[in-house]
Amino acid sequence: MTSPADLRLTQYAHGGGGAGKLPPGELEGLISGLTGPAGDGSLLLGAADGDDAAVLRLDAARAVVSTVDVLPPVVDDPYDWGRIAAANALSDVYAVGGEPVMALNLLGWPRDVLPSEVAREVLRGGRDVVARAGCPVAGGHSVDDPEPKYGLAVTGTADPDRLLRLADGRPGLPLSLTKPLGTGALNARHRATGEAFPHAVESMAALNAEAARLALAADVRCATDVTGFGLLGHLFKLARASGVTAVVDAAAVPYLEGARESVRDGFVPGGTRRNLAWVSPHTDFGRLAEERRLLLADAQTSGGLLIAGEIPGAVVVGELVERRAHTLVVR
Repeated sequence: MTSPADLRLTQYAHGGGGAGKLPPGELEGLISGLTGPAGDGSLLLGAADGDDAAVLRLDAARAVVSTVDVLPPVVDDPYDWGRIAAANALSDVYAVGGEPVMALNLLGWPRDVLPSEVAREVLRGGRDVVARAGCPVAGGHSVDDPEPKYGLAVTGTADPDRLLRLADGRPGLPLSLTKPLGTGALNARHRATGEAFPHAVESMAALNAEAARLALAADVRCATDVTGFGLLGHLFKLARASGVTAVVDAAAVPYLEGARESVRDGFVPGGTRRNLAWVSPHTDFGRLAEERRLLLADAQTSGGLLIAGEIPGAVVVGELVERRAHTLVVR
């Protein structure tokens, strides 16, 4: 068994974080016809448009929010991995306008390979972030797994009349982004070289709670979080569901320090390339260079919210317009 001091957790995973998701087009084909609305219309959000969490109406004033997210190690430090995975899972609740009320741990662990004290550090990181969200970790489930994985199943509550939906984007609305991009490229560099990027860790571990509250206070009705499908992938889903075209100002999009250089140096996750391949047939890139396209498709882990509207602290990166020949336009 490897000692904790010698561990590089990212070497025990075949992929990293959000970049390890199934390709978006493949996933849509896989679940097609296997999910559906409740017969009484109480399922307000679900898989039909690819919303970030499921929302079920309980009565006129209450709805329950449910989501689950699991990640392989994205960084080598187990405590930081736990923090990031927990923030990533909680984000889906915030992305639909909900407040988390309870979380359950989900842990896959190669118990004959990695020490249990390392798993405990992962769980401690998750617990600390869930506590910041103001809800308890109430239990969970574990399995002996050849690859380490950690995440949460999260239950939340929401006002059924004040949800953030993919399908409620309208022409004329600005598009705002609450966290810079680049975690996919920086995590790929970390995995390959061991170089640490504390600023990327803190970005991934930061909750989207305040951004969601500001969006609701501003009467925003449409949002999503930016995770494994990248900015362009998640924006494509939003524009498609809303029946509009999304125009992105590439020069306005913020990036974490070192992200551009990492892509330039070839640290591009496979998930990023799959994201770009998925959106390219639906996107007018003009003469935008390949490197910039990859950055916009960078597979994020625990990214920010992408909001159809404006809130304090967020960067306006584009706008929604009437539907054109392409669902996405990058200028």
